[in-house]
Amino acid sequence: MNMPAVRAIYRFEMARTFRTLTQSIVSPVLSTSLYFIVFGTAIGSRMGEIGGTSYGAFIIPGLIMLSLLNESISNASFGIYLPKWSGTIYELLSAPVSPFEAVLGYVGAAATKSVMLGLLILVTARFFVPYSIMHPLWMMAFLLLTAVTFSSFGFIIGLWADDFQKLQVIPLMVVTPLTFLGGAFYSIGMLPPFWQKVALFNPVVYLISGFRWSFYGHSDVNVVLSAGMTMAFLVLCAVAIGWIFRTGYKLRS
Repeated sequence: MNMPAVRAIYRFEMARTFRTLTQSIVSPVLSTSLYFIVFGTAIGSRMGEIGGTSYGAFIIPGLIMLSLLNESISNASFGIYLPKWSGTIYELLSAPVSPFEAVLGYVGAAATKSVMLGLLILVTARFFVPYSIMHPLWMMAFLLLTAVTFSSFGFIIGLWADDFQKLQVIPLMVVTPLTFLGGAFYSIGMLPPFWQKVALFNPVVYLISGFRWSFYGHSDVNVVLSAGMTMAFLVLCAVAIGWIFRTGYKLRS
């Protein structure tokens, strides 16, 4: 494996993050802090417990996932789309860098940024809401797995997009609504029976449920099923990326 090439791509993407620190890190943390103030402190103090957990603490995993999914997709999609837009993608395609090494560099950097953001939000939440983490190792595992999975998904979006507007279509029109409807602010057990069954078709339900289990030991769906669904989506993204590089689909657009 050409590790110098992987490190070069990774370091370049990480350097871009620190050059735009306000947009990449500070803005998402401040936005999530507003959710904690409104839902965790103002509204949460007037709501009862859910599964033995205060409402403010209950929404912490959902809010982290909300930011994590959007930022993972945005970081990875913009990272690979920018070389396509500027024409420097030809340098990457002509360099002695395999598709796997390119994906490793771009997706690795995007996932790293997303994990950093998730941990910062977790620390920030401590200033607003008291919480505990029952299974810290599982929490980190779900955090890392989700970041890698949706960074891979974002990489695919960056390859597919041929203008800047398309980079935002799926995060804004698909991922964010699915996250809000996936139990970020409520338990799907609070829904009527029919809508509980409908909610199980939402893949984000499994991500949030598994992540919430690592905090409080209870979830809407089985934690093994949550991890399995996330792994299945990661494998699907890996297969799609492999097909794109084999066919050259939109790599030069």
